Amino acid sequence: MLPLPTAVVNRLPVAWRRARQFREVHGYRPSTRSPSTFSEKVNHRVLRDRRALLVPLCDKLAMKDVAAASGADVRIPRTYWAGADAGELAGVEVPGGWVLKPNHSTNGRVLLGTGALPAADDLRAATAGWLDEDGHARGQGEWAYAFARRLLLLEERVGPGDGTPADLKVFVFDGEPALVQVHDDRFGTHTKRLYRADWTPLPDQPGYPVSEPSSPPPELDALLEAASVLAAGYDFMRVDLYVWRGEVWFGEYTPYPSSGLRRLAPAALEDELGALWRLPARGRRRPADVLRAATRGSGRTRALRDRA
Repeated sequence: MLPLPTAVVNRLPVAWRRARQFREVHGYRPSTRSPSTFSEKVNHRVLRDRRALLVPLCDKLAMKDVAAASGADVRIPRTYWAGADAGELAGVEVPGGWVLKPNHSTNGRVLLGTGALPAADDLRAATAGWLDEDGHARGQGEWAYAFARRLLLLEERVGPGDGTPADLKVFVFDGEPALVQVHDDRFGTHTKRLYRADWTPLPDQPGYPVSEPSSPPPELDALLEAASVLAAGYDFMRVDLYVWRGEVWFGEYTPYPSSGLRRLAPAALEDELGALWRLPARGRRRPADVLRAATRGSGRTRALRDRA
């Protein structure tokens, strides 16, 4: 495949652009008519799945409401504030640790701290451009992100004041957990390891240094049960959770993991997980319904308060 300038690639229709990116990563063009591997089915969801139920899962405030309504036995981090100008938070005292991040993006934009927030100019500088980013919807073509509200979100930080617990990403197919991807020290010497649901470790994964195999957490059964309940009703969902002080905490829903543009290892996982994922009938887009679903119960949170 001949290389094309980035400016040219970005002008291609999203399906063509994704086919090219997919081939660069996986070595073959994805099938759009009969996808079979896991990554092909993520690509299919990106390009073809227009069900409204995916929309609130790409809006961090809305997904908290979905998680709360699921009945899962999880703690949901408190939302302290949501708005467009981080300068409003200057000097605000927050009990314990806090996280400031965009509501509509998962591009690693995050500011961590404890106690009082920085000065207004520092906050605005740290979050400059966050609300303008549109990489998921426009860049990757991940349709449901187009409806996420462009806000900044201040929420409770899970874990010790100077760190975070392991990020436990559970792959759930028709309510059945199959894999747990463990990310350690996300904001330091980031490592990861993939386990089956029975905690059998799998080989190295591309992208980050691999962690040494560890013992299963005592809360493994509770973690898997929470993921199953949170993902009920979805053909496939990755549910990102934490375990802290003996409790399972909700992190995020991830309907498009790595946008299907990262290899799984061992390669046989592509076929194995693809076989577990039974695609639904093609959904139809209903813009008015989708927008109502995405913004129901929204509204700006100016004062510090507990939504969870």
